[in-house]
Amino acid sequence: MVTRFGAGQLRYELVEGWERLPAGWSHPDVAGVCTDVDGNVYLYARGDHPVIVYDRDGKFLGSWGEGRFSYRTHGMHMGRDGLMYLVDDLGGSVGRHGLDGTLLQAFGPAGITTDTGYSDDHRVVERAGAPYNRPTNVALAPSGDVYVSDGYGNCRVHHFTGDGDLLGSWGSPGGGASEFRTPHSVWVHDDGRVFVCDRQNERIQIFDPAGNYLAEWSDVQRPQDIFMGDDGLVYVVELSWHRGEVAPRRGTIDAYIPGRLSILDGDGNVLVRWQEPDLEQPDAILAPHGVWVDDAGSIYIAHATNTVAVGLGLVGPDALTFQKFARV
Repeated sequence: MVTRFGAGQLRYELVEGWERLPAGWSHPDVAGVCTDVDGNVYLYARGDHPVIVYDRDGKFLGSWGEGRFSYRTHGMHMGRDGLMYLVDDLGGSVGRHGLDGTLLQAFGPAGITTDTGYSDDHRVVERAGAPYNRPTNVALAPSGDVYVSDGYGNCRVHHFTGDGDLLGSWGSPGGGASEFRTPHSVWVHDDGRVFVCDRQNERIQIFDPAGNYLAEWSDVQRPQDIFMGDDGLVYVVELSWHRGEVAPRRGTIDAYIPGRLSILDGDGNVLVRWQEPDLEQPDAILAPHGVWVDDAGSIYIAHATNTVAVGLGLVGPDALTFQKFARV
């Protein structure tokens, strides 16, 4: 059965069975996804093979990064320079890599955890800190500068030169302007504006290149990742809420709210949005963690399924961890 979504000129078809993972391989979580200029697709997985490469039709091409990252791989970005930017959450590192996996540039320290009051036992950020405490994602600006969201154990965005020098940081704990509760991803617009997925505050905050607050979009649900296309469209994957969780904006959640994908215009208006409450369906936006769009307009979604859904007993261990929706 063909499963289609969208409306008007924004229509998509789920490509079931797209990924042809080698026999015996698995990725209980896929943290990120991106594509290169040739249409090859890169998955940033949690498992024995961190970076897995396919062609646009899902044929396996290879892998790299084995033994180099913690099990908490996190953010992935393909820069305008044709190079890959990777964030290792528990490893506390951010780097620029060649497509063969060669580390070309580190941004900030690696493996040093700044003190923000956050710990495994005390999961509250009490104060802002220097890089890093469990960073989440990274983006390359048109200027060549690099922005990092430092989001689980910190509440900041860090701004680096392309050579790795720290230019500045902004953010503090809270729900006001320029405050964050889990800045989970970052993207830099062609005009230099910096868009930050402020997940637990359920908004996308927008800043100028120096970190001055400009505006925010609030018609989003726990935004996990953001992609901006050359066509001016904005793609956002949004995490579920679970019964009993406490949302700063909504209060206590009474019933499960599924994850979803939203396509917005350049002003933050919703053009297309879909979600599937039946988590066993192949089109469910089950545990969305990363999103990317290729040059043909196809949407790729990476899912942290084991962490978000299997671990909570919502689905079994064989549930989906990756999806492709082809534009039709």
